[in-house]
Amino acid sequence: MNRPPKPFLQEMEETVDPSTAPPVPDALPDGRAMQAVAALSQRRGSRLTRFALWAFGALFSFALSVAAYDFVTGLLARNLILGWAAFALVALAALAGLFVALKEWGAFLRLGRLDGLRTRAVEARAAGDLREARRVVAGLATLYAARGDTAWGRARLAEREAEVMDADALLALAERELMTTLDTEARLVIEGAARQVATVTALVPIALADVVTAAVANLRMIRRIAEIYGGRSGSFGSLKLLRRVFGSLVAAGALALTDDMIGSVAGGGVLSKLSRRFGEGVVNGALTARVGVAAMELCRPLPFVALEKPGVSSLVSRALTGLVSRGEAARR
Repeated sequence: MNRPPKPFLQEMEETVDPSTAPPVPDALPDGRAMQAVAALSQRRGSRLTRFALWAFGALFSFALSVAAYDFVTGLLARNLILGWAAFALVALAALAGLFVALKEWGAFLRLGRLDGLRTRAVEARAAGDLREARRVVAGLATLYAARGDTAWGRARLAEREAEVMDADALLALAERELMTTLDTEARLVIEGAARQVATVTALVPIALADVVTAAVANLRMIRRIAEIYGGRSGSFGSLKLLRRVFGSLVAAGALALTDDMIGSVAGGGVLSKLSRRFGEGVVNGALTARVGVAAMELCRPLPFVALEKPGVSSLVSRALTGLVSRGEAARR
């Protein structure tokens, strides 16, 4: 006698053992906001596109200049008082534009000065050139002469500088006396930026809000770090510095968060207990800290030798203190 066929679900239960099924992979957050900011900072148009933008900009400036000239001369022909008032306003606008251009130029010069001091320090240390090392130290003292936060360090450096007869020891002394306070200020800026990016990513479920926040926070952080070390970068200088920082990280493959960093930052496996959004926030905060450390290396007039370079894990751990615990409490 033929048995009736088994139902489909019963047959599946007998043939498939759930215990033998592979575990569902946990997708590790990759910090999409920071990846998007890195891609935007490195994006450059073709030569034809840049030439077209330059041509349209030149045409617009020329047309604006001619229109202003016609406007002023027309008013002068009709009414001398209104004409001279228009001329004064145009002159003030041109003067303001000149001051802005000079400020941006000065910002580029100050950033170049930091690069020059760092390069000379590296060469003096490698060659053991005491005379060049003294010139570098003198340049540092001049750079920070008006800074109150380095006054104590400059005084100690001036007292002990003559006793040092080795280039490496002199540069190490200058680094300890002048860079310690500035490094502390830069660390606080990095922690604040990492906290802001992580919080907004975790708590604001609005499309592109995390990307915009990450871009603004990183640009502000890099600009502030440059100011701490004496760069005082302007708008265009900050954008150029942003490109340099992200360019160095992308070239080194440093914009990827590893499993061991996730464990050190989030307390070991905590991301598996929290929401995906909160995990993205932690990753974006960690990548922001990594960008901040790279900015320190580019803006610092002396390389990290006598003092230890800040660790990304320790920076993010301090920045997110309380944020992880609040996220766990919310989940519970």
